[in-house]
Amino acid sequence: MIQATGLVKKFDDYAALDHLDLEIKKASVYGLVGTNGAGKSTLLRTIAGIYQADSGMVSLDGVDVYEQVNIKSRIFLVADDLYFLPGATLTEMAKFYSVLYPSWSWEKYQKLCQAFPIGDKKKINTFSKGMKRQAAIILALSVQPELLLLDEAFDGLDPVIRLAVRKLIADEVASREMTVIISSHNLRELEDLCDHVAILHQGKLLLEKELDDLRLGFCKIQAAFKPALDLSQLSQIEILHQESQGSVIQLIVRGNREDVVPYLESFKPLILDCVPLTLEEVFIHEMEVVGYDYNNILF
Repeated sequence: MIQATGLVKKFDDYAALDHLDLEIKKASVYGLVGTNGAGKSTLLRTIAGIYQADSGMVSLDGVDVYEQVNIKSRIFLVADDLYFLPGATLTEMAKFYSVLYPSWSWEKYQKLCQAFPIGDKKKINTFSKGMKRQAAIILALSVQPELLLLDEAFDGLDPVIRLAVRKLIADEVASREMTVIISSHNLRELEDLCDHVAILHQGKLLLEKELDDLRLGFCKIQAAFKPALDLSQLSQIEILHQESQGSVIQLIVRGNREDVVPYLESFKPLILDCVPLTLEEVFIHEMEVVGYDYNNILF
C-alpha cells in the first residue's frame, strides 16, 4: 500500500504539494488528474523517492521511501521528460537497469522487444518521440516493479500502440498485482484503464473516489417543464451548471440518479432524461467549483 501523510514539497515559496494525504491500495490502477501545476509530477517524483518531502512522509508498506534503496528497487517511474544515458541503445539501457533492479526479467524484455520492434541496437537519441516512449515502457515492464509510476505515459503513442500498452499494464496488474499510478491530461485514456481517480488542485487533493462512484455521483439532466420552472424551486439538489435551449434546460447536478430523478419527476416534467457524466465533464465542473472556469480563459 502507498500512503502519503501530510505531504509538503516546496520550490522556494511555492508549495507544489500542500499537506496532501493519500492512500493507494495494492493492485489498483490509480489516475491523477489536475490543472497544469496542480502537483501531479511532483507527487510522482516524491513517491519515487527522487524528491525529499519538506514535511510529511511517503511510505510503501509502512516504510519511508526516501533514501531506502531496497524500497526504491520496487518502484519504477516513467517520467514525462524521458532520460536515457547519452548515446545508449535500448540493450545498453536494459543492461543498466538489470543491475539496479533485482526483479529485472530478460525473458520479458525479449518478448517486449518483439512486441514493439523499435530496434534494440539503435541509439535511442535517434528515436522519434513515440519510439522513445515505447523504449521507456519496455524497460519499465521488464523491471517488473511492484509500483509503476507513469507521468503522461501515452504521450506520443499512436492509437494501436496505446491500446497495446493499456493491455500490457492491465495484464501486469492482474497477474502480478502490480500497482499503477498514472498522471495524464488525456482523461479518456484514464477512463478506460483506472479504477480510482484523484483530482489535484494547487497541491491539494480536491477529490478522490473509485471511478464508478465518481461518475455516478453526478447527473446530466435534460428536462422541459410547462409552465417553465424557476430553478430556485429545486432547493433539494445541488446544481453545478445550467443551460437553456428554448424550453429545454440542461442541468449538471451533484447526486445519484436514484435521488435526483424522483425529485425532479415530482415537478411533473414534460420530458426528463438523465445520463452519467464522463470523467472529463466531472473534472471540468469540479474545477469550476473551485474557480477554475475554462470560459474565462482567453485564447
